[in-house]
Amino acid sequence: MYNKKAFRLKGIIILILLIFLALITAIYAIGAFDGGKPSDKVDPKQTSQGSKKPEDSNNGQPSTVRPSNIEALVKKTFSLSKEGKVVHTAYISGKSNRIEVNEKWGKPNHISQTARGKYEEYDKYHVVIGYAGEIVNDIRSYVSEIQSISLNEIKKAGGEPDQVRYYQDATNNQIILVYHVTKRTDLLWILPKPTDQDSNPKVDHISVFTHVDNQPNQHESQTQTKTISEMSLEEKIGQMILAGISGTTVDTNTLNLINQYKVGGIIFYQDNLENPVQTLQLVNQIKSKSDPKLPLLLSVDQEGGRVTRLPGGLVNFPPNKSIGEVNNPEFSYKVGTILGQELKAFGLNLDFAPVLDINSNPKNPVIGDRSFGNNSEVVSRLGIQTMKGIQSQNIITTIKHFPGHGDTSVDSHLDLPIVNKSLKELKELELIPFERAINNGADVVMVAHILLPQLDAKYPASMSKAVMTDILRNQLGFKGVIITDDMTMGAIIDHFDIGQAAVKSVNSGSDIILVGHDYNKIVEIISSLKKAVLNGEISEQRINDSVGRILTLKNNYGINNEKVRNVNIGELNKSITNLLNEYSK
Repeated sequence: MYNKKAFRLKGIIILILLIFLALITAIYAIGAFDGGKPSDKVDPKQTSQGSKKPEDSNNGQPSTVRPSNIEALVKKTFSLSKEGKVVHTAYISGKSNRIEVNEKWGKPNHISQTARGKYEEYDKYHVVIGYAGEIVNDIRSYVSEIQSISLNEIKKAGGEPDQVRYYQDATNNQIILVYHVTKRTDLLWILPKPTDQDSNPKVDHISVFTHVDNQPNQHESQTQTKTISEMSLEEKIGQMILAGISGTTVDTNTLNLINQYKVGGIIFYQDNLENPVQTLQLVNQIKSKSDPKLPLLLSVDQEGGRVTRLPGGLVNFPPNKSIGEVNNPEFSYKVGTILGQELKAFGLNLDFAPVLDINSNPKNPVIGDRSFGNNSEVVSRLGIQTMKGIQSQNIITTIKHFPGHGDTSVDSHLDLPIVNKSLKELKELELIPFERAINNGADVVMVAHILLPQLDAKYPASMSKAVMTDILRNQLGFKGVIITDDMTMGAIIDHFDIGQAAVKSVNSGSDIILVGHDYNKIVEIISSLKKAVLNGEISEQRINDSVGRILTLKNNYGINNEKVRNVNIGELNKSITNLLNEYSK
């Protein structure tokens, strides 16, 4: 039977549905007309610099990159990096300053202090800004456009990188492609390490890094100048001494070195370190006795191979010669990382590694398998990666033995080696790894006790102004800390008065005198340096310059007297064993 009322009701319902569908269609059309913008939500798995597009760009508007434009974006990124810039960010690495950034972008979401300087994170723009003093020297961009670029697309537009680095921690396993776009600026592409499952990963972020003279900012400079001006002469000379101690406990002599002579650091040898518990007790007790305003450099020779000092049955790494035969930069980086972890676990902060000597003389009795090999490229590449790995754990590195101990036939522990090479010859071989490591952020350079008659006919490198000031400082541009090899070695004590040798070394450019053995010799050197300042043989400004570099180093690495309660040898050994197994396949 026909129901007029029911028919009307159906008509109304159909009409409502049609209107509703029309509204949905209109809303969708408006969205499509607006560009169909993707959600700005950040993947919670990502860091605070996730993939959201920045609001700040060259014209104040965000941009969207289509796949067809990725090649153009890669080329643009390379082009901008030559000017110290990244896409969507107006600041210039090497020129802009912190005040400029803070005035425009406001207060950062997070500030962190690393060995390389201060970093400020801006979540809104997905950019992290690093500073050398007050100058912007590192711009890291995590914007989604950059993250759309793949490994193959980078190499297609930019060619093979000048250098490849690696980084790994609990959550990241990354490859870093380094392009030297100018003499001072590098463009770094950071991506997940390629795997069989993903051989062409996408970019995590980029970094435009400019090498800026590592000078403290004005406020830090004023603070440091004030600190140095308030230090006594004894305190300043003390900072320039890195001393060895006797025994496995803090005895009277060790207390005197710390409290009376104010030494700037301690070196530990194998006979100081019996087992993990005793080592931690010794290190923590030394820290408790030191001045919190002038914390100590606590150092050890932990190279791997036959030169290891730390106790507790740590699985030993193969010598550098074997690592050189593997010739894998990623392996070297991971070895360095674990070496840094070992020192950190024991509360130490300075490693006398890596060795950058080129083993060009097969009769060399002191370097041998401590070298990565007889090839400057291999030694440079693997040595720098080892250095970077150690530094990644906030441990100070020491490249040694400048200007190259590889072509000697005499052990400088026993006598004074002579290397009869010209500066031109050194530049063609021995100096190559050192220069490259310096350009890659070396912290400390150890100068060897070797005589180079064509450079300095009278004094070994560790006492030579021609080597330390003219070559290392002026020609290679090293602005960090110069330390001598141990002044109690036969190369010095059998040929020179040790006190006068230290005076000559400081006047020639060294910042720290390493005195590894004999309390009386340490006291003699300190006394000779003080006397030389008082009688005008060494200017106090020369002392101040070295102390400034030492304090800057300690400040950059956040050296402190924080105690370590325990060390997990099992965990370290597991990491070492896994790494060795990974690269023995």
